[in-house]
Amino acid sequence: MRMAAIGLIVFACTTSIAQAQSPEEFYRNKTIDFIVPTSPGGDYDLRSRLVARHYPRLMPGNPQVVVRNMPGGLGVAAANWMAKVAPRDGTVLHMIFQNMPTLQAIGAKEVQFDVRQFGWIGNTTNTPNVINSWHTTGITKIEDVYNKELVVGAPGAASSSYVYPAAMNALLGTKFRIVTGYPGGNDVNLAMEKGEVGGRGSNSWASWKSGHPHWLAEKKINILVQIGLERAPDLPNVPLIWELAKNDEDRAVLKFISSDIGMSRSIVTTPGVPADRLAALRATFDTMMKDAEFLAEAAKTKMDISPSSAAQTQAAAESMLTASPQVIARAKALIEGPAAR
Repeated sequence: MRMAAIGLIVFACTTSIAQAQSPEEFYRNKTIDFIVPTSPGGDYDLRSRLVARHYPRLMPGNPQVVVRNMPGGLGVAAANWMAKVAPRDGTVLHMIFQNMPTLQAIGAKEVQFDVRQFGWIGNTTNTPNVINSWHTTGITKIEDVYNKELVVGAPGAASSSYVYPAAMNALLGTKFRIVTGYPGGNDVNLAMEKGEVGGRGSNSWASWKSGHPHWLAEKKINILVQIGLERAPDLPNVPLIWELAKNDEDRAVLKFISSDIGMSRSIVTTPGVPADRLAALRATFDTMMKDAEFLAEAAKTKMDISPSSAAQTQAAAESMLTASPQVIARAKALIEGPAAR
């Protein structure tokens, strides 16, 4: 009993010391793992690496930040790992795929996370997603796809690159033919260049501007439609997907699948992180979004930075879970129907 009592005292003292540590003391000489749910090279990866280069000098304790790619399950594998496996001490960050709240809302069987439990840090951009055509197709506007088939590439049937054109086919009568099986967005881009497909089912507008500005300048791609709640200022004449709806019911479904743009490139940490460390992570993010050195590098690479706070980003994610049952049921049929075939 005496040894047990001593053990309890030691445990209590150790816990008290750990709790007494300031974020600066905790993060000094620590390494933060930054989990990216894609293979290297795309916008999620490049954006995460930009953040990782600047976070250490702005974070209390100046921890090292190491990017680790964890592709799999179209983002679900990384989100599940964050929820179930990753340390809950503030030493892991994750640029979560934007459609994770949607998959949770429709009850996708692979989902083992709850977006309400993550520690939301902030969103780096609210840029819309877009569907595009390649210049050799002769398709220059969305109206063309009502009359002429456009073959677009997608990684898988649960990806936004499939969901958006499939929803348009079902609700609007477009003639997209969707080819799946590409490992990632860069592979779809290569397929467009080779003529295997005539477009890409989804990519962020910011990613096109930063990753392929020459394609835009040379008019190699045509932006057909935007997915978001507001038109991008520099795409004033390209319609939003829900603006094309023929009735209120379809419009509500298309707005639902567009709502995750509010967390387009968001950063989260694991559930259960101590409040002071979560506050430090959020404060560092807010500082970085205004930091001249960070913004200069982002501008140099033409990477869009239009941030949202942690509270705004979390609200956008959680709003997906509170949509009406009717809207969620119709969205579920659109999203899981192709995946089940």
